[in-house]
Amino acid sequence: MTGCVRPSKGERGVALPTPVIALSVVAVIAAVIIFWITGGDGDGGKEIAQAGGSPSASASASPKAAKAEEKKPPKAEPSPVDRAKVSVEVYNQSNIVGLAGDVAAKANTVGWNVVGEDNWMGSIPENTVYYPSEMKREGQQLADDLGIKRTHVSVEGSMKGDRLTVVLTGAL
Repeated sequence: MTGCVRPSKGERGVALPTPVIALSVVAVIAAVIIFWITGGDGDGGKEIAQAGGSPSASASASPKAAKAEEKKPPKAEPSPVDRAKVSVEVYNQSNIVGLAGDVAAKANTVGWNVVGEDNWMGSIPENTVYYPSEMKREGQQLADDLGIKRTHVSVEGSMKGDRLTVVLTGAL
């Protein structure tokens, strides 16, 4: 065998990828990165009509999108709060004499079960309805009924865990 040089046992050549293979690898990596960045939301490039858009924009929506909206079960509205079953205590932290009694009467008028009223010793920053964590919806409803903007989870040790607590720092 003349003219033929064989590499020794430990010497093997490495074939470099051709430009087509290199570009394919780059394209796949780019696709994976784009998919990862966009989260792969899979909206299929469908346009979503903006509110107040032209009638033709909403008319051009695909029938599939309309059917998908129809198939969604309606969200169950939470049952209204049964105010009579919720105990409420009202405390006055202000210098306004009789404020707790007045607000307790207002809460009673709309159906809340007011079980006590007294003065509050402490430093609450503004009128607040406190609620146990499992009574957040009820606490928000009481705040709405009384016109109180601030709600907060009850302070453990200072408040009872089975009722809502209203602390007043000023007139409503």
